[in-house]
Amino acid sequence: MGAYGRQTLRDLFDDSPTPHIAHPPQTHHRHFYVATDGSYRRNGGGLGAVIETRDGTRVARVSVSDVAPDNNVAEYRALHLGLDVLAARAPADIRVGVLVDHDDLAATVNGEVLAAGDPEWRPVDTCCVPPGSEHHWRGIRARIAGFGSLRAARIDGRENPAHPLANTPHEYDHVNRRKERCIIPNVPYTSDCISVQQTSPSESLHDQQRQRGQRGQRRTQTESAASTRTATDRRSYTTDSNDSDDDIPPPSRFDGCGYASD
Repeated sequence: MGAYGRQTLRDLFDDSPTPHIAHPPQTHHRHFYVATDGSYRRNGGGLGAVIETRDGTRVARVSVSDVAPDNNVAEYRALHLGLDVLAARAPADIRVGVLVDHDDLAATVNGEVLAAGDPEWRPVDTCCVPPGSEHHWRGIRARIAGFGSLRAARIDGRENPAHPLANTPHEYDHVNRRKERCIIPNVPYTSDCISVQQTSPSESLHDQQRQRGQRGQRRTQTESAASTRTATDRRSYTTDSNDSDDDIPPPSRFDGCGYASD
């Protein structure tokens, strides 16, 4: 799928069913979207993941070779990988939309979400998880519990942007060498963020103008205080400009690794 004219993950999520969970319009508001796919071949397969913000800004793409016993295990591994990469690049209290082209995986993820929030919903039976995926399912459950909220949508494999990353990892190895940064939102990603984002355009513009004015006042006050200190101490200070990479989060422990030992 080419970059030009491609659908954003948000578009795909909004147009796809979420097994076990109703999908009214207000539930479409996610902060981040993760599309994952796993492929199985006798001579080796791969795992792919694509992460975007709600406005379509790409956060990361991952494509790694993998040797899985079957396609079901590969799908669980891919989702575990994608959620780990997102967790390393985003705040914790966020709303996540997961896109997979595996019906049972989407249903299992949403069943776990419902079990966590509704005591009457029966938890997912470990026996339902494909043999060989138990460790990755525990990792997926930990990520589900760590985010503010999460739900999974089932999409068509032909529309899954992670599909080529998983099927031909040797052609997409270059995406793993790119230095990815987390996307810092203008509005903090808290549980109240959705209500803020649903204000009218005029209100949002007014808030942005007011915030810019406040930042300008604070900047002026800071510069004035700095000038006063300089005049008093008769000393000059320099600023090291080589620390621009300090905010790059550590890579996922899955980067560049296969799962043959699982």
